[in-house]
Amino acid sequence: MDLIPSFPGLTSLPALDHPELVAPPVAAALATWPAAAGVAVVEIDPDLADTAAMSAAYDLPMEVGVNCVLVAGKREGEERVAACLVRADTRADVNHTVKRLIDVRKPSFLPMERAVTESAMEYGGITPIGLPAPWRLLVDPRVLDVDVAVIGSGVRRSKLLLPGALLGELPGAEVVEGLAG
Repeated sequence: MDLIPSFPGLTSLPALDHPELVAPPVAAALATWPAAAGVAVVEIDPDLADTAAMSAAYDLPMEVGVNCVLVAGKREGEERVAACLVRADTRADVNHTVKRLIDVRKPSFLPMERAVTESAMEYGGITPIGLPAPWRLLVDPRVLDVDVAVIGSGVRRSKLLLPGALLGELPGAEVVEGLAG
């Protein structure tokens, strides 16, 4: 059996063996992703799903949290959506880097209702694994250096743990210098 990532105080389980702990699109994506054997799932209190609350409750440094920020904008009537992966101790540079990359006039965060509906994931659990294929996946290079990254699982009651480097290997991932500041 492959070793799976872990943190003290959290019980790591192989994500592939526990699809009931993740959102359906996440389970489907994990089932076809060659690197999924190195991904763990941990159950958490859903009230602690937000990064800062989880970091405090489970004594995790903020820099191991990786947030998936959804940004959208339009150009010539065409909407463009991007998922931006940034460490929790940084912020996505939406007004410059993301705006330039998705080539829109005015980028904004995807409204919560749309994010939940279109991703088929719970707010506070949205993850890059299993997002709609047309969405771009932008990854800040600092994410790749996180030994064990904590990301959403598609639901609030669990998180995924994986080496940050694997996030750069997700289908369609684009590693972008300057994505976060």
